[in-house]
Amino acid sequence: MRTKKLTFAALALAAGLSLTACQGNEDSAASTNDSGAASSSSAGNSTDSTASDSGASDESTTAAGDDSITTASARGSGKGQVDTGPCKTANLDFSTSHGMAEGDLVVSLKNTSDACTLKGFPGVDLRSQDASGPLSAERSDVAAPAVALKSGETTRFTLHYPSNDTGEDGVFVSAIEVTPPNETHSKSLSVALDLRPVGADEKVVVDPVGSGKQ
Repeated sequence: MRTKKLTFAALALAAGLSLTACQGNEDSAASTNDSGAASSSSAGNSTDSTASDSGASDESTTAAGDDSITTASARGSGKGQVDTGPCKTANLDFSTSHGMAEGDLVVSLKNTSDACTLKGFPGVDLRSQDASGPLSAERSDVAAPAVALKSGETTRFTLHYPSNDTGEDGVFVSAIEVTPPNETHSKSLSVALDLRPVGADEKVVVDPVGSGKQ
């Protein structure tokens, strides 16, 4: 009987040790799994954060690109008009008419090309066989405005001359040579002007383009 009791005791001890060992292995495995899951979760969160930051950066870049395109588009808008700078003589259609006052000649300039600008005084030379020398108009004291002409638009300037009301022979002007501001090419216009002989107080004066009633 003693032998059987010892045997049973030994078996019980062995079973206890085996159970303890199993429990230890399970705890170790659980610890390992928990650690691995935590590492995996941390790595996943880091990856998600990086991806999120990258996405935000891409969105920011895209937004900046869109703004650049919008700005460039706004700056490039010409509304169908191309500004070619100062108006050229070859692209202007000239005509003349008498002004409201005696001794005023209105010269009209119509733009026949793309949009352009005019600012300043025109050069005006008077051609006459009765004059002893060339007659050139002097500039008035009127301020010169900036004039923008779209295609088909017209502006004007006025030439003031001493009309001959003396009843005596004066100076007959048959043509004027007009040079637009910032140009070197002239346009000859036929006119019929009767001027008093130009003396110290008798001057031909021209206003800038775009001044006065348009």
